[in-house]
Amino acid sequence: MKFDLLYLWFLGNPKDPRHVGVLRLVEAGKGVSLQYGIDWLRNGFALSEDLPLVDMEHRPRGRLAAGAAVAAGAVDDARPDRWGERVIQYIDRPKRLSLMEYLYFAGDDRFGALGVSTSTTEYLPRQGGPLPRLEQAQELSDVVAKVAAAEPISDVERRVLTAGGSLGGAKPKALIEIGSEQWVVKFFNGEPVDSPLVEHATMTLASRAGIRVAETQVLPLLGQNAVAVRRFDRAGEQRIHSLSAATALRAAAPAGQEPEMGYPALALLLRRAGVAEGNANAQDAAELFRRMVFNILVDNTDDHEKNHSILVVSPWSNGRFRLAPAYDVLPSNSGQGFQEFICGDMGRDSTLENAMSRCQSFGLTPPQAAAHVDQVIRVVDTWREHFASCGVTPGDIAQLAERIDGEELLRQRRTFTPANYPAAPARRPRRGPFGR
Repeated sequence: MKFDLLYLWFLGNPKDPRHVGVLRLVEAGKGVSLQYGIDWLRNGFALSEDLPLVDMEHRPRGRLAAGAAVAAGAVDDARPDRWGERVIQYIDRPKRLSLMEYLYFAGDDRFGALGVSTSTTEYLPRQGGPLPRLEQAQELSDVVAKVAAAEPISDVERRVLTAGGSLGGAKPKALIEIGSEQWVVKFFNGEPVDSPLVEHATMTLASRAGIRVAETQVLPLLGQNAVAVRRFDRAGEQRIHSLSAATALRAAAPAGQEPEMGYPALALLLRRAGVAEGNANAQDAAELFRRMVFNILVDNTDDHEKNHSILVVSPWSNGRFRLAPAYDVLPSNSGQGFQEFICGDMGRDSTLENAMSRCQSFGLTPPQAAAHVDQVIRVVDTWREHFASCGVTPGDIAQLAERIDGEELLRQRRTFTPANYPAAPARRPRRGPFGR
């Protein structure tokens, strides 16, 4: 099955899907464009800042020259990533593997509130069965392991995986239903440590550091653990329009310019386009600063632009932004010394000095930022006890300690001094032309 034309729908209320526009394969098959439909132009909203409500074909910006397959604006977040593509190749075996096929075969339960249909008059997504339930977690784990090993699966196993196996990300994961809510289950993938259990421990540690995190729970399986993460882009039956940081930052950049993919740039975006009521935009920017510091100190260097997201609040009216709960937070155990997301004036360097260098982008004075750093350090100092209380084995803790309590990161925790970041002296008022 091949697609050169598909239709985009908005599913904020899945019981009342709204047709958005037409998707076309462009740029010699490397890109997907969006053209809003007439009704959406009259009554809809701009899906992202680079997709204004204008009657034109919106083509994807940038990255095409580098050979990447890209969809226009917010549509790019509706695609699966590496694991999802692997499942599609394994289960559906489409005759052609353009971005359009991946968009279609990703099915109905993708990130955010967008959907892809073969019809402009009726929402007709690629059909999947009901989501696996909690009691099927072991069965789902076994099927995912077979796909990862390129082993054959039965028709029954195929149906289980088809229901929720084409989510994005690089590692094996799937959707599951727990208590009538959707959770993302992430499976052990042969890592040196029990990564699912370590992720749960790190996420709950981050919560103690004043960071809003997606809720997690550990699922014990035969001989290993999985971690379930409750979806933050769902509220009951409603779907929340959401953007990855990658899409939001690209959308905010001037046409023809590549954006800076980093914490300071995302903080500036939140302060400009975030929810102003209750000072929420300032609170989000300050929390993002804490997330950056926490990631540095726990050696989470896999903090790229797809591992941060934004929720679009009241898209039908003003469409302001809120920082989504943190997710995919766990030690990379690499000790590489640099983050994937830019932190400050020294680029991606994993240092508190670098984090402090652009604290003003987060709306923080040096003393305020230093106080946040000090609070995060106090929490990270308890990581061994917290991980042990979560069931992480002494062997795994010892291995993680080689990085988290290694010379470089431990030294930064021990030597950081808030007093070294005093407030800037107050400016003296300028004397007027008639002053004495």
